[in-house]
Amino acid sequence: MKQLWCALSLVAGGLLFTSNASADTVSSGALLQQMNQASQSLNYELAFINISKQGIESLSYRHARLDNRPLAQFLQMDGPRREVVQRGNEISYFEPGLEPFTLTGDYIVDSLPSIVYTDFKRLTPYYDFISVGRTRIADRLCEVIRVVARDGTRYNYIVWIDTETKLPLRVDLLDRDGETLEQFRVVSFSVGDQASGLMQNLAKATLPPLLSVPGAEKAKFSWAPSWLPQGFNEVSSSRRPLPTVGVPIESRLYSDGLFSFSVNISQAPSQGTNGEQLVRTGRRTVSTEIRDKTEITVVGELPPQTAKRIGDSIKFNGAAQ
Repeated sequence: MKQLWCALSLVAGGLLFTSNASADTVSSGALLQQMNQASQSLNYELAFINISKQGIESLSYRHARLDNRPLAQFLQMDGPRREVVQRGNEISYFEPGLEPFTLTGDYIVDSLPSIVYTDFKRLTPYYDFISVGRTRIADRLCEVIRVVARDGTRYNYIVWIDTETKLPLRVDLLDRDGETLEQFRVVSFSVGDQASGLMQNLAKATLPPLLSVPGAEKAKFSWAPSWLPQGFNEVSSSRRPLPTVGVPIESRLYSDGLFSFSVNISQAPSQGTNGEQLVRTGRRTVSTEIRDKTEITVVGELPPQTAKRIGDSIKFNGAAQ
């Protein structure tokens, strides 16, 4: 009888573990979605550093919602003053040595890590969200979650989320070997009406005029990759002339909702020969191959092996798409 009880206990324990593991994935995904919502709905101010192979940057970011529209300010704290301002869906850039200009967009790309703005429900079929416990960042208790691609073809994230506000306080981008490529780390932050008050003047400020961006020529291409990592879909395509050269370049842009890359096809330089080049700088990889007098370039947030595999899979002379 005792042996039967032990056996039943082990089975029940195994079922409980499976259920908890499944619930953990769901709860971690829900927590990441809460981070997304908090980052875009709360009034707050962050002082943080970005660490990469290129060095360390000290930055600040303020965010508020006034009259149900976002207001944000991103500021480089050291060196020449670089500022980006968001008001609604208009984002204005103030760069040293350049005339200020405004573009349309949903958020300031250079501010918080792109994972913060991700729809995690879309990622569920292709990524695992793994809770790895709690720790302290900026003297705040945080939940720590790993975001791992199931097919192993792209980078991974570790995210530290403040348990109270659900704001991201640290984000590490890791390559497939576990090496840190980039790190976002909050040093101090505040949440509440103070941040909102600081943004009042921004709501009334005169910003640079909206920059008119010429539209790209829409065209059907006779090439396409025959292999893509799971979850990636084409989001746009275009044909543009290369500056100073006049040779057209055909491009397809792909995204899985977290990472993105483009495939670019153009005529190879006349002095070029068949060959390939693979370069990674931080998160960005450039894979170039010359095949049959055609230059194939894959550029984006991918490990080098994945970028090369996509380039190698390009098929020509198929039906135009």
